[in-house]
Amino acid sequence: MTSPQEQGPGQGHTATGILDEALERLHFQGPERLGRLTNHAPMAVEALAAHGQGERVHRWLDLYARKLEDFPAATGVPVTGTTWRSALGDPRRVGDWIGYFTRAVAERPWRDVLIEWWPRLLPGIAGGSTHPVIRVGHAVRSLLRDGETAPRRTELAHGLGYWAARHHPLPGAAAPAGSAEPEAALWTVPAVPVQEGGLPGRLAQLDALPAWTAATAALRPPTGPEDARDRLMALVAAATHRYAAQAEAEPIMLVHAVTAPNAVLRTLPALPRALWVPSMGAAWAASAAVTAAYAPGPLAVGLAGARANGSADEAGRAEEYGEEGAAEVFVRAAEHGDEHAIKLADSALDVLRATHSPAAPAAVSRACALIAPLC
Repeated sequence: MTSPQEQGPGQGHTATGILDEALERLHFQGPERLGRLTNHAPMAVEALAAHGQGERVHRWLDLYARKLEDFPAATGVPVTGTTWRSALGDPRRVGDWIGYFTRAVAERPWRDVLIEWWPRLLPGIAGGSTHPVIRVGHAVRSLLRDGETAPRRTELAHGLGYWAARHHPLPGAAAPAGSAEPEAALWTVPAVPVQEGGLPGRLAQLDALPAWTAATAALRPPTGPEDARDRLMALVAAATHRYAAQAEAEPIMLVHAVTAPNAVLRTLPALPRALWVPSMGAAWAASAAVTAAYAPGPLAVGLAGARANGSADEAGRAEEYGEEGAAEVFVRAAEHGDEHAIKLADSALDVLRATHSPAAPAAVSRACALIAPLC
């Protein structure tokens, strides 16, 4: 299975100047609003630019602007190389954290900063409903594919700072130790008993759910870095299949079961190979946790239902999708305008190119049908 992340540099990024302008515009805004809802704009505009939709970026931002809040004030107690542990996971310190990383990427190569902090942040991958790692993944893709600019380095700093402030370890997750492949393993993930409230409350139930620990352990561990990369791609595909089958359960939040592991996959080329296996394990836990929090039970539809889901037309065309057909899938989401639909389409195209799965375009169709458009 060939990873889409192996494509050559610059493919799809014909509007990098527009992306930098948009990022500069967004860096005056905070990573959240109303104290809990994520600012998705940096991720969405990167996806739009990556797929040749740069002309939509500023118009889209104008519509999304009502969901933005000013950048949060720092507390006056800076995060430092010796005090960071006490600030980890404290959302009140998000301004301090972003300031710390902004200074770090100005003083050191961005890859060095990422490599130092990735293993520190990885255990808290589910914090902020997985949005911080997703934002980091988009930032790294733009840096790797289109080169280094000040706005892209700053965007990485904002993503890392957001992650540090919202760092929250997953309860009860076991390391992969079984024999199941990602597709089968994801369908064994149980639903949390109380399907109400936001993600933090739902995740808190996992520690008292023995089937959760067993399900996370069921995955076959990677044999090495390349296998970890390939299994991450298989996990993104599996989550896309399950979304296509069960999106109606929670069409917005289940997007993150797809986009969180894909963000990790996109970051691997910037990391030492020694970090690829633990990265795959953390991504698996995050995707499984979102699935447990929002999806119906694993027997509600089943693997066959996921594979069969989608129109007959899409199933028949899946092998025929070239770049033009893939572009049509993304344009469908871009025209819809919702940030989650855009981000899902961005990841679904990676699945489509890697596997020719009919569930990939079907998942985008379901997201556009079930999520209210941005207007």
